[in-house]
Amino acid sequence: MNKAELIEAVAEQTGLAKSQVDDAIKAVLATITTELSKGNKITLVGFGTFERRKRKGRIGVNPQNPSQKIKIPAKNAPAFSAGSELKAAVQSGKAPKLAAKKVAAKKAAAKKATAKKAAAKKPAAKKKAKR
Repeated sequence: MNKAELIEAVAEQTGLAKSQVDDAIKAVLATITTELSKGNKITLVGFGTFERRKRKGRIGVNPQNPSQKIKIPAKNAPAFSAGSELKAAVQSGKAPKLAAKKVAAKKAAAKKATAKKAAAKKPAAKKKAKR
């Protein structure tokens, strides 16, 4: 799945416009990137933890010339550790049921609200036509 497909899937599940979902995903990714660059850890309970890890410098081998040794400097690298719910979902091959129920409940509530608004507008239109 690429970014466009992710945006489409989230928009379908939430009922939001694709442009809104795109903005939200961009904001989430920018925030995670900013916090990691500052050295902060981001924990999303059940999903996982993003953090910055320090890699030590080491001596490596030049793949084009295996007899030549090269020095690889120390650096900071992003890392992700999966949470328990994500691990369980990947292991079982099924998405968490709770998330699907919440999305379905929100969609049903939105449809009811839209139907009520439409029903409320119909009698008003009839009254105006009689006058």
